[in-house]
Amino acid sequence: LMLPFLPMLPKQVLATNLLTDLPVMTIPSDAVDPEWVHTPRRWDLPFIKRFMVVFGLLSSAFDFLTFAVLLYGFHASAEVFWSGWFLVSVLTEIVILWILRTRRPAWRSRPGRWLLWSSLATAAFTLALPYTPFGADLPPTTVLILLGVVILYGIANEVTKRWFYRHVSLGTY
Repeated sequence: LMLPFLPMLPKQVLATNLLTDLPVMTIPSDAVDPEWVHTPRRWDLPFIKRFMVVFGLLSSAFDFLTFAVLLYGFHASAEVFWSGWFLVSVLTEIVILWILRTRRPAWRSRPGRWLLWSSLATAAFTLALPYTPFGADLPPTTVLILLGVVILYGIANEVTKRWFYRHVSLGTY
């Protein structure tokens, strides 16, 4: 896949990192599932490697899906592509943080209040940013479809997480 422009401007890369760091920095104060507090845990490097490969491949598949939606579905100009890709990048980072912070389904694990509020603030700011002088206006249809991609990404990660902890983490795949 070759793009006639950079997929994201340098200032957007920096903004993405800054925005997504806010919720990530609240993880130390996050609520921890009780089953993780009862027994000390050791680092399992083969587990971490399998985890990174599985979820990295899934994330890459959704990156390509987002590119296809923007380029072939909407025939997006560079400016609209940049705003759409920025929006999806930040929102999927928030979604994956919520999903992978627990072994449980994300909706069954109570988050800490700082994680909750920083995630909501970051998502709201990100959704508003394309409509400021710093972004290109995204048509409502484009935003809705991209939000659909983000939701599908979250569902795919929940399903993959369930499969991973049943099969891959035990070395049975």
